[in-house]
Amino acid sequence: MRLGVLDIGSNTGHLLVVDAHGGAAPLPAFSYKEPLRLAEHLVESGDDQGAVSKTGIDALTGFTAHALVVAEDKGCEDMLAFATSAVRDAVNAEAVLEHVRDTTGVAIAVLSGEDEARLTFLAVRRWFGWSAGRLAVFDIGGGSLEIAGGGDEAPDVAWSLPLGAARLARQFFAAGALDDDVIRGLRKQIRTEIARDAGNLLRAGTPDRAAATSKTFRSLARICGAAPSGDGALVPRTLSRSDLSEWIPKLIAMSPADLADLPGVSPSRTHQIVPGALVAEACMDIFDLSALEICPWALREGVILERLDQLSVLG
Repeated sequence: MRLGVLDIGSNTGHLLVVDAHGGAAPLPAFSYKEPLRLAEHLVESGDDQGAVSKTGIDALTGFTAHALVVAEDKGCEDMLAFATSAVRDAVNAEAVLEHVRDTTGVAIAVLSGEDEARLTFLAVRRWFGWSAGRLAVFDIGGGSLEIAGGGDEAPDVAWSLPLGAARLARQFFAAGALDDDVIRGLRKQIRTEIARDAGNLLRAGTPDRAAATSKTFRSLARICGAAPSGDGALVPRTLSRSDLSEWIPKLIAMSPADLADLPGVSPSRTHQIVPGALVAEACMDIFDLSALEICPWALREGVILERLDQLSVLG
């Protein structure tokens, strides 16, 4: 069957059209995305503090309407639409999604942080297989960090933290200054929040395999020397803690233009590179991981795989 997966993230709206059936890897057929940056369209003060702004609502509604047309043009028989941290945390989330549904006819489900971590874990498990043993998975999004671990297809532990790269950039770098005090404060907040629940994962011991997914980790791995995306998904890619720690001071010292010139970094995400790098380094440090393997599958694939599993049971 041909499915459309509409992923409303904190940074990007992404429609992925895939050909999928049980027992086979989802095959991407078409991709359409726009930089919605919903995490940066949250009202910061006043009576509407914490709400998605009218600009953000209009951007989301327009993108969803066009994505529906694209999905129909590409022959999708079903579309799975979901939103993550930026919409999940908005105080007007219900009204936003009602407006989108009334305007476009598309019902967008809001994933909990735990479900986001669980579905990402499922995708990574299917990618690496049972030979991965006990698996730990980390995913830095625009609004949140997801962590999950376990030895089966469903993780034993899965949780979400408000440590997304866009969220932290907005909180700490809004003035544009990356002085030592700001960096120290950001680093402390990141490590305190991760360490608070680290025992969830650490109690079971060192994982047999540790993996990372999504754009921030892919960009950091590319900066640190991993193969470009053009080499294909099957090329092994890793992010080394030592390489990342060596790069972080350089990233802090770079201008946005210099950051945009780095391999794997898009101009719209330059402000997220430093906070993303600090979160990635903290994950590897606190969980004592010398490196993370980059998995090309993430949340979208997890949503697809779960739907195929459900159809298999029903059929």
